[in-house]
Amino acid sequence: MTEAATGGSTEYINHHLHFWQVKVGDSTFMTLNVDTLIFTFVLSVLFFFSFRMAARKVTSGVPGKFQAFVEMIVGFVDGLVRETFHGRSKLIAPLSITIFCLVFLMNFMDMVPVDFLPWAWKAGHIATGADPEHAYLRVVPTADLNTTFGLSLAVFLLIQVFGISHKGVGGFTKEIFTAPFHAHGTVAKIALAPANFLLRVIEEGVRPLSLSLRLFGNMYAGELIFILIALMTLNSSLAHLSTWVMGPLQWFVGAIWTAFHILIILLQAFIFMMLTIVYLSMSAESH
Repeated sequence: MTEAATGGSTEYINHHLHFWQVKVGDSTFMTLNVDTLIFTFVLSVLFFFSFRMAARKVTSGVPGKFQAFVEMIVGFVDGLVRETFHGRSKLIAPLSITIFCLVFLMNFMDMVPVDFLPWAWKAGHIATGADPEHAYLRVVPTADLNTTFGLSLAVFLLIQVFGISHKGVGGFTKEIFTAPFHAHGTVAKIALAPANFLLRVIEEGVRPLSLSLRLFGNMYAGELIFILIALMTLNSSLAHLSTWVMGPLQWFVGAIWTAFHILIILLQAFIFMMLTIVYLSMSAESH
């Protein structure tokens, strides 16, 4: 499971948790996590073409295994949307399927052995004469706060769009100052408007923060635990007794955590999708 790394445990962990970063121009502020962008793009393309292929090859008779799998996902998500979202929108079901599948695929990258892709990336650096010590690569996009916050920010903007499209600009603006504390009379409404506005700002601000931090925290912790499991046989040799003692224990602990983590990555994708549906439903309904 581990690579033949040099240095201690701290260096090993820091290397695995370091992004492949490229600065934009001479800016010290804007830095791109290139590995996150690449894996997000590849997984997005994989999702798009897989579902497109299933749609193009759909049959009315007995479906194939992949078609049945896709239909199961679509039917499951569509049922949740019908039960949760009470408005009318052609966007929310495809959006929910996209969120669920894409977040799951990004989470599932944590199932790749922790040293496999970084080892291949390091070997590529050595083959091309580049410095292998700076061959950084992180393969789980959702373990990057930029990814999860970007997703939650997109959901936040959609919440505002849904609210305006279903209530109009006037109704949407009025709700900001009149809910949740309702009042009768102009004076009472004006008096409660600042409190309603403050609560609305807090409510809207908490949503993207909770969505992004929940997903990021779970995936970052999962990635870190896999790295800690890999440390059990770091720099050990076959001739050393500790390898024969820690090796089987490492395999057992890794198998247990992998089985548990599969549930986590599936649950986190479901929670992110479900909260998106709920938030959009709330924005489309009047208080």
